[in-house]
Amino acid sequence: MAHAFRPFLHFLFQLGYFGPFVLGILDSSFLVLPFGNDLLVVGLIAHHHAGFFWYVLSAACGSTVGVLLLASVARKFGEEGIRKVAGKKLFDRLKKDIGDRSGVAVAIGCLAPPPFPFTMVIAASSALGYSLWRVAGINFVSRAVRFSVLGLLAIKFGTVILRIGKSPAFVWSVIAFIALCLIASAFSIWHWVRSTRPEKQHANARQLAGKRR
Repeated sequence: MAHAFRPFLHFLFQLGYFGPFVLGILDSSFLVLPFGNDLLVVGLIAHHHAGFFWYVLSAACGSTVGVLLLASVARKFGEEGIRKVAGKKLFDRLKKDIGDRSGVAVAIGCLAPPPFPFTMVIAASSALGYSLWRVAGINFVSRAVRFSVLGLLAIKFGTVILRIGKSPAFVWSVIAFIALCLIASAFSIWHWVRSTRPEKQHANARQLAGKRR
């Protein structure tokens, strides 16, 4: 199993400055990759301090693209669609907590670590009508701050981080982490797709009924 995932880990690092951008899109859209880009940015900066600015910028830009994709789909789904995806209880709680403070909620979601429901905060805020470009702007600034802090820690503790990163225990932990993320991501995408089917079927039924009349 380790040999199957090593090429993927090697591929991410070989992408260099482009790596955090690619993973940022995946991490901030529909996939489940908690700490994925955080770990990549830390590893890259620990290995190459001079690339600090570009790694942070790449990660923040990738995350923003991913958030725009997520927010656009959520806006299209609308409030009822996101309620089906998130579940009535979670969505109603998010709607109550967010209220008129969507910007604050988005910023907290971008800065807070899991298990904070980042995806659902972005989706709910967008479905409730918050500006897509404000979501993108807040996400970019918040993520840039987050990755900058992680980058500074990577520079300070770079030697220790690189030593840990080469240990077999860490490699196996990352492999297990990736496997869990793949399973969770597959379930997440399936859940989003499945939640839209009843609505589509209902819409088709209405169209057929209209034609028969």
